Formats: sequence, structure tokens, C-alpha cells
Amino acid sequence: MARQPGIPTDLSPSAYPPAPVEVARVVDRAHRESWSTVLVSVVRLTRDLDLAEDCTQDAFVQALRTWPDGIPANPGGWLTTVARRLALDRMRRETNLRRKLPLLVEDPVAPDDVEQPTDPLRLVFTCCHPALARDSQVALTLRLICGLTTREVAAGLLISEPTAAARITRAKKKIAAASIPYRIPADEELPARLDAVLTVVHLVYTAGHVAAGSELTRTDLTGRAVELARLLVRLMPNEAEPQALLGLLLMTEARGDARVTEDGELVLLADQDRSRWDIRLLAEGVSRATAALERGQGRFALQAAVAGLHVTAPSWEKTDWRQVVRMYDAMMISWPTPIVALNRAAARSLVPGADLDHVLAELDALGNEHALKSYAYLPAARADVLARLGRVTEAADAYRLAITLTANETERRFLSHRLAATEVAG
Repeated sequence: MARQPGIPTDLSPSAYPPAPVEVARVVDRAHRESWSTVLVSVVRLTRDLDLAEDCTQDAFVQALRTWPDGIPANPGGWLTTVARRLALDRMRRETNLRRKLPLLVEDPVAPDDVEQPTDPLRLVFTCCHPALARDSQVALTLRLICGLTTREVAAGLLISEPTAAARITRAKKKIAAASIPYRIPADEELPARLDAVLTVVHLVYTAGHVAAGSELTRTDLTGRAVELARLLVRLMPNEAEPQALLGLLLMTEARGDARVTEDGELVLLADQDRSRWDIRLLAEGVSRATAALERGQGRFALQAAVAGLHVTAPSWEKTDWRQVVRMYDAMMISWPTPIVALNRAAARSLVPGADLDHVLAELDALGNEHALKSYAYLPAARADVLARLGRVTEAADAYRLAITLTANETERRFLSHRLAATEVAG
């Protein structure tokens, strides 16, 4: 059966007929907006991640089957009710459940089972327990909090789909075996998990900022990340890095409307109409980033500093690129990842009087990094530098490679325009 438009393959069994396109779109929207809310509600009821995820998925499948007869006024509420009913039925049927649970242990639930504002954050902290490997923490959070398919998780982490699936499975088994609790950690436990939680919240935002598929941005994911960052700041008001992360996300959000034209085409930061930036979000973002930098230079504070240099510059041309490079130099000391190295090389290429041949050599060396083998931004950066060096044939080849690696249709069109312009110039 053909995959339903927008519905994750994880939710696409072959046993039901295709839903009308309108219904499929509504279910897709509900999945984006309500997945984590529904899942958290079922986890709170069952304390079992696998059971909660299965019942949440089944609720969306039921929506595809039944909504053609009438779409409910409150899709999210309908899905939550159905998922919880499915979970209760499963729990009643499984006579050996008591021997398997609690897979997730917590203080007794309030009798009325009232949803708590921190519930999404509880699930993030559960996924980021120190007993889990870091790569499994990230993969599991993207799957459960964002509802991303295994393929989307793999694309976001630059790994293969089987590897992503294995990490998610291992993490769930570890949570069950270790009886990892579904709760916000005690104060003394927070430092051991903070960096992992910040990382996954940032990755949630990244997954939405440039999404796979036809849309450039998935505002459900970016909005969820901002909400989680705000919860972290309220939970740990005296910590610098949550403030820095929130500042970084807000400054990025502020530029959202200027990222695309009215026709939906990508606009790079260099060409954006800065009058379209959200001044309120910018002001809050800069304020939070500044406060964080005054208390230290963690990796999110440094990333926020880079964003701040961009948004406070009068124009792209007047950006202090040397200072941007210094921020990336500092990041390479505390967080020496291939992507940071790529961003540093790209920034170096924009410093007035830059030695572009040297920058190109840096980019070529990064091509040996396994994590960047399928990363479209590396050949795109090479193409830009090659074009500025006048090596248009090589630039065109690099653009073609970037196009093949790009999962977003808006970015693919942008790169295709760049390729066409390069071919004309050649």
C-alpha cells in the first residue's frame, strides 16, 4: 500500500485502506501537534514506554480508519482518549503485567491523573538518564518526544536507519531493565543529565528548523523545543546553559519569517530583509544569551554568541566575522565536532581577505569525516568557495552532490538555482 501523505511509516500498516487525502492531512497535522502530548499522557498512565508508544501509534491508525466518517472537533483530545483506552484494555488483558511493571517507576500518581506542565520534560529526562549511552539518549528522545520516524531520526543524526533503530531499541530495553523512573531528577541529579537534555532539545529544534520533505520548517518541532527550553530555564534558573540555549533558539526563531519568500523559496541570512525579523524575540534572545555569557562560555553560550553577532550586526557585510571565527575556535576546544569545524571553516571564508585556498583545503579534509559523508552542507560550502575561486566546473559538481544529499525540497530548489547560475557562469 502507498504511504499515507505525511503519516510516518511507523504508523502505516497494510491492513487498512487508504484514507481520503483530507483526512490524511488532518491526521498528519494532529500527529505533528499532538504526538508528544498523547504519548506523555499514556506513559503517565502505563509507566511503560513500549506500551505507550504502541497505543499512541494505534490511536493514529484508528483515526485514519474512522475519521472519514467525521473528523472530531478536538483531534488531540480524541487521540488521547483512544490511546489511553487502548492502553487500559491491554493492561487488563495481560494477566502477567504486574510481573513486568513498573518499567518506569515514579511516586504514586495523583488520583485524578492531572497532567503536569513538566510532563514533557519528565519524558526527556527519562530518555536522557545517565544509564543510557549518549547516542541512544538522543535517538530515543527524537523518536518519542518528536514522533519522528526512524528514518527521520537517522537523517537528523547522520547515521543509517538500522543504526538508529538499534539505538532506540537498546534504550527502551535499558529503561525497562534498570527501572529508570519517569520523573524530574532531584537537584543533585540534574548536573549529570543537563548536557544530554540540552543536546536533545537543541536537536529537536534543528530537526524542525530544516525538516525533511516539502516544508522548510516544522513549527511544531521548533515550538516544542522552545517550550522545553523555557521549562528547563524555570527548572534551573541559576544555570547558564539553559538560558543560553533558550537565547539561541529565540534568536533563530526571530528570523523565521524572513527565511522564505512569499513563494516559499529559501532566503539565506545574507539576503534576508531584517525588517521582517521579530524584534520582541530578538530582544529576549539577546538578553538571555548575554546573561549566560556573563556566567561562562559553555558550548550553547558560544553558539548563542555567534547568533548574537549575526542579529546585532547592521548588515551581513558588516558582521564581525573575525569574532565569529573566535567563537568557533573556542567551541572547538570544548566541543570539537566535525560540524563545528565545518561552521568555523565557512566563517573563515567570509573574513575579509581570507585565504580561500586554505579554507578549501580545510573543507576537503573534513570530507574524510564519517559523520559528514552524507551531510549536504559540506559540499554546499565547498561549492560556494570553489565558485568564489573561479573553479566553476568543480563548484557545479559540488552543488550536484549537495542536491543529492538534501532531504528538504526547498533547500534542493535553492541549490538547483545555485547550480544553474554556476553553469551559466562557466
